[in-house]
Amino acid sequence: MEGFCDGKERRLLMQFESFEDIMAYDIENEREAAAFYEDAAKQEKYPAAKETFEAFAKEERKHEAMLENFSKEALQDYTPQNIPDLKRSDYLVDLEYTPGMPYPDILRLATKREEKAQKFYSDFALHTKKEKHKNLFEMLAQEEAKHKLRLETILDDHMAEIGD
Repeated sequence: MEGFCDGKERRLLMQFESFEDIMAYDIENEREAAAFYEDAAKQEKYPAAKETFEAFAKEERKHEAMLENFSKEALQDYTPQNIPDLKRSDYLVDLEYTPGMPYPDILRLATKREEKAQKFYSDFALHTKKEKHKNLFEMLAQEEAKHKLRLETILDDHMAEIGD
């Protein structure tokens, strides 16, 4: 891992021995996220919610493919953006997914998952010394931030609709 991070920041990366290990971990996380959204879409009875979860699954599959085929070309279309943080997930507790869980709980769970993914990628972006790796992790953190914002907005709208 030489050259990947500085002194005290190594704690974050202790479980990884190389950039390839990090990439394998990231790919597995993206696969798992896609499977989560696919499962949520299958159980959802409302068409709009089903479509939302299917769209999230497709985006996670794109991330997986991008990581599997990592190259500089993949980052050429990336433009850093400032994604608003509603901070709703800061006040959510971790939930465990169970088939049949209520729609608001799935949204809460998904929001928290996206928050963690964003933090994971942001941390790696801060601690890498290689510019192309930094750009990759910044782009992925931004994508997860977009997901989190969409989920928080959907959750807010849903809760307002049901009067909570």
